[in-house]
Amino acid sequence: MAISEQHRPEIVIGLVATPPDYPAQVVARLAAELADRLAEQVDQQVRWTVRAGWGEVAPRRDGGVEALLDDLARRRADARWDVAICLTDLPLHTKRVPLVAHTSARRRVAAVSLPALGLRQLRALRAAVPGLVSRLLTDTSEERVPPTGRAPAELAGQVAAIHRVVGQADAGELGYVASRLAGRVRLLTGMIRANRPGRALLGLSKLLAGAFATAAFALTTNTIWEMGDALDGLRLTVIMLLGLTALVTWLIIAHDLWEKPDRETPAELARLFNLGTILTLTLAAAVSYLVLFAGTTLAAALLIDTSVLEQNLQRPVDLTDYLNLAWIISSLATVGGTIGSGLEDEDTVRAAAYGYHPEPGGWRDERDA
Repeated sequence: MAISEQHRPEIVIGLVATPPDYPAQVVARLAAELADRLAEQVDQQVRWTVRAGWGEVAPRRDGGVEALLDDLARRRADARWDVAICLTDLPLHTKRVPLVAHTSARRRVAAVSLPALGLRQLRALRAAVPGLVSRLLTDTSEERVPPTGRAPAELAGQVAAIHRVVGQADAGELGYVASRLAGRVRLLTGMIRANRPGRALLGLSKLLAGAFATAAFALTTNTIWEMGDALDGLRLTVIMLLGLTALVTWLIIAHDLWEKPDRETPAELARLFNLGTILTLTLAAAVSYLVLFAGTTLAAALLIDTSVLEQNLQRPVDLTDYLNLAWIISSLATVGGTIGSGLEDEDTVRAAAYGYHPEPGGWRDERDA
C-alpha cells in the first residue's frame, strides 16, 4: 500500500556549488532532476527535497578537502539540511592520487571534484550523487534522518572515474579515488572542460579582429603570394606552430596566468594548473586559427583573380595555391593578432583560462528544486 505524500518522511538534500561559476551551472541542471533520481535509485518511500545554492568558501589549493567539509557541515547545519553535497571545480587529491569524491558521515556531507569525472561530468554525477547520498544516510546514526530502503550502491562499479575506495567505513570517512595514470588524464581533460575553451574563443575577439586586419593587408602583397608558392608543407607547418606558440605564450605572460608554487600551491598542483591553462588556450587558439584560415581562403578566392595570380607566379594555379596562400597568411596574421591579444580584457582571459579562482566569501541559497 502506497504511503500518502504528506505521510512520507522527508529528507532534504543540499546541493552546493563552489565557486559560483561553472559548478553552479552543473548544480542547476542536476538539482532539477535529482529528487526523481533519488526516488528511483535510493528509496521511493521518501519525499526528497533538493535545495541548490552556491558558496565561495572552497578547499585549499593544496588539494585538501577537510576545510571544505567543515565549511559545508556548518552550512548544512545552518540551513537544516539532512545531507549536503558540494560540487567544486578544484582538483582534489589524496596521497598524490586524484580524489573523485569524499564522504563524511560524521558531518553528513560529501564533496565531488568535477574535473576528476572527466568530460562527461553530468552523466557521472547522475550515478555518483544518489550513491553518495545513500552512503551518507546509511552511515548516519542520527534518528532525525529516516533510514533509506536500499543499501548504498557500489560507486566504483557505476562511475568510471572511481577506481577504488580508501578509508574506513566504520569511521565514516571514505575517499573515492581515481587510478594513478588514467585518473590523471581524466582529471586534465575535466579541467579543460571546466575551463570552457569556447568561452576563451569568444573572449579573444580583439585577437581575431587584429589577425583579420593583418590578413587583409597581406592579401594585397604579391611578395606573400610568392612566399606561399615557394614554401613547402613542412615549413608552412613550422610557421603555423610557431605562430600559435607565440600567441599562447603571450597570453600567459601578458595576463599573468602562470601559476607559481608557494605555501598554498604545491609544485605538482601548480604544474597541473599550468598544463590545463596551456591546453585550454591552445585549443582556443587552434579554433581561432581555423576560423581565420577559412575566412582568409574565402577572401583570397573573392579578391584575387586566377589570372592575376597566374601572371604573378608565372604558371597555372588551382585550389591548392589558394590554400597555401591562406595558410602562410593565417600564420603570419596570428603573430600580428598576438599584439591585439595583449589588449584583451584581463578578467575575460583569466576567467576563460582558469576553472578555479576563488575569492573569500560565504554561502548563498539560490533556489529550491
